[in-house]
Parts: sequence; C-alpha cells; structure tokens
Amino acid sequence: MKYFLSVILFSLLLPFGIKAQSKKSLDVGDKIPLFTLTDQNGKEFNIADHIGKHALIIYFYPKDESMVCTKEACAFRDSFNDFTKAGAIVIGVNSGTVAGHKHFADKEKLPFVLLSDPDNKVLKQFGVKGAFFMTGRETFVVDLSGKVAFTYDSMMQGVAHAQQALAMVQKMKKK
Repeated sequence: MKYFLSVILFSLLLPFGIKAQSKKSLDVGDKIPLFTLTDQNGKEFNIADHIGKHALIIYFYPKDESMVCTKEACAFRDSFNDFTKAGAIVIGVNSGTVAGHKHFADKEKLPFVLLSDPDNKVLKQFGVKGAFFMTGRETFVVDLSGKVAFTYDSMMQGVAHAQQALAMVQKMKKK
C-alpha cells in the first residue's frame, strides 16, 4: 500500500517539477544571452566584458552548500589551474544571495566567480530545466565567439560537470 501511495504521489508531483522551466535549453551553436549580475564580492559582472577574451564555463547549480553543489564547486576549484591554463574562466550562477555566495566561496576556498541571479532571469534565458522543486544543474562551455560549444546536464553528477567542461576546453584549445 505504501508503494502504491508513493507512486501516486510521485506521479502527481512530477509534472510540477518538470514544468519549472519550459523554455528550450540553449544548444551547441547558440549565442549566449548578454547579462550583468552581481558577484560574491558585490561587484557587477558583465558577461560581454569576457566574451572573446576567454572560453567561458558557466555552470548553473541549485543551492550553495548543498551536498552535490558543494562537490561540484569543489571539483571546479580543484581543476581551476587546468581551466586557467586552457584559457577559460569559471562562473557559477544560482539564485542565492551575494552574502550567501561570499560565505560559500570563502568556506570552500572557491577561486572563481559566483553570480547571484535572484529571480532566475539568466537561468531562464539559458533555458535551464528544473527538477522537482529545485532549479536545474547545467554547465555551458562558451567559445571565444560567445557561442555554446558544449553543454552538460546532470542533476546528481556534480563532479562530472567540471570533468566534462575541462575535457571540452582542453579539446578546444588544441584546435
């Protein structure tokens, strides 16, 4: 009986989670939208200032200091020198506050930018899909022309986001 009720409840809740974002996600070859958000230090970060100067790793994640998100951020941290050597910068984005991002970055010694997207406007522009009642987890590798070169979407495999993005950036650098 418990199993039956669980299946019924899951079936009723699933559509609400999937509908969190209905716009199609950006795909390889799409130009990224231009945006300006505030970073963990309270400074404005305008993406247009970085297009053409570096490859961009823009990763969207649900929540500072949650288990999978912390593993993901630490994977980007641990590979940060490799990203830098490959000519890329790493940018984490979620709806958390500037103060929350600052605490998270300091606690985990994150050497990259965390941007606050309080109304999920940029997340929606990228078409990142949510799951259940959380925002999604998706990584975009952006080339020097400002176009998406690679995407990776996996809600539970946070560490793989850094691994997949690094492999792509290193491949792009060899070309």
